Amino acid sequence: MTDFLSWMSDIQHRTETALDASLPGADIAPARLHQAMRYSVLGGGKRVRPLLCHAAGAIFGASADVLDVPASAVELIHAYSLVHDDLPCMDDDDMRRGKPSCHVAYDDATALLVGDALQTMAFQRLAARLPGIAPARQLEMLSLLATASGSRGMAGGQAIDLASVGLQLDVSALEFMHIHKTGALIRASALLGAHCGEASPDALERLGHYANRIGLLFQVVDDILDAEASSETLGKTAGKDAAQNKPTYVNILGAKEAKDMAGKLRQDAHDALASFGASATRLHELADFIVDRTF
Repeated sequence: MTDFLSWMSDIQHRTETALDASLPGADIAPARLHQAMRYSVLGGGKRVRPLLCHAAGAIFGASADVLDVPASAVELIHAYSLVHDDLPCMDDDDMRRGKPSCHVAYDDATALLVGDALQTMAFQRLAARLPGIAPARQLEMLSLLATASGSRGMAGGQAIDLASVGLQLDVSALEFMHIHKTGALIRASALLGAHCGEASPDALERLGHYANRIGLLFQVVDDILDAEASSETLGKTAGKDAAQNKPTYVNILGAKEAKDMAGKLRQDAHDALASFGASATRLHELADFIVDRTF
């Protein structure tokens, strides 16, 4: 087995290639929109969601070529969400992945259309014929991604986030918000990968529990980063949550307790994978990567 960093680099390269091939060329009309779409998707990000998709799918014998499709679809959804999140009517951030946000590099209207187009492209990508995947299973995958992206998932979590500015939430309310805003798409990433292979209902349940822990872990770590890391490290404006008076794990629990919570979530994620044995090594490594990239 190759080492984790080599494997991660390979999946990131595969995802970049798949995304580049699926996005319209920058010279195809409407050129400005297509240029902005490519600007917002390519050449940035750690591709955590595609990594989860590939790592989960490999456990159940899914081929990398098939996994490229849901991996790129979920990354298109994630990219669209970042473009919309940065808009002045949302989180109002001028920097993303170390460069000007889409609405700054282009304009607000173009950024809105970029998000719309990337979202629909994700479903167009996932609706294409997948070799070896039964139509009923593919419909289930489309439904899974739609639910994770909509009002019962990521979009709903963002709505709760916007409505929570200035409020004093408890930990359970904050967890409910982030299970939707961040966790839903992360969970979908892992399950989409598993659906490309021969995963039993019991295995899907255990994988879903792992992914739920990873989703919360990702957000706890993001909150710690926002409080402690520099804008250069983050690739986006540091301290935005505090400046906007948003509830976070750091301002509710304190930095030490938030880090303790991250450690517990990481251990819970590892424990959820116990029955998969060595086949889940990459998922174990991803849990560690999410934490160790920061502190």
